[in-house]
Amino acid sequence: MTMPSTLQKNLSSLAAANELLTTSQLLDAGISDQSITRLVEQSTLERVQRGLYKHVDSEISEHHDLIQISKASSRAVVVLISALRFHEIGTQSPREVWIQLPAQTRVPKIDWPPIRVIRTRVKELQSEGVERHELGGAMVSVTSPARTVADCFKHRNKLGIDVCVEALRETLNDRKATIGEIGEMARLLRVGKVMRPYLEAMI
Repeated sequence: MTMPSTLQKNLSSLAAANELLTTSQLLDAGISDQSITRLVEQSTLERVQRGLYKHVDSEISEHHDLIQISKASSRAVVVLISALRFHEIGTQSPREVWIQLPAQTRVPKIDWPPIRVIRTRVKELQSEGVERHELGGAMVSVTSPARTVADCFKHRNKLGIDVCVEALRETLNDRKATIGEIGEMARLLRVGKVMRPYLEAMI
């Protein structure tokens, strides 16, 4: 059965603006559950995971994994190694996507990509030093360069101090954040004393 031209147009418009499509987006566009199933059977849509689809004509961007996670969990914030990678800081290439979630928030059930979850009970850490980037039609939350560096020092036991120092040095050298901005984030995360010797050495 052929989809009505109006719905075909709606689907094409959605796919042009969104790298990935949620069930809610498709339903809001007037595409029924039955039509979604049929489109998957016809290979017009690819089921990426439960409730998430990719149109056959949509290209996969370099930020596909981050888009997928943001669609699965609106409260996820990309942090640490994954945020360094996003901002092109340092040489780390994460095997997992590192995300921050509030303490009681459910971890998204996704088959891919693998995720590493950092929990926080501090409400301010969901917004302070967090940037919103529009990627492939999705709003993705990522810690700023300054916040990311301070986060690295906060979680230095997980990452290793060498990773933290590299991130600090490259952020300053590439002027992606100032010492003042990094110091402010260090105070927020209560790692000011830990970071002070490293900051002073780079002045």
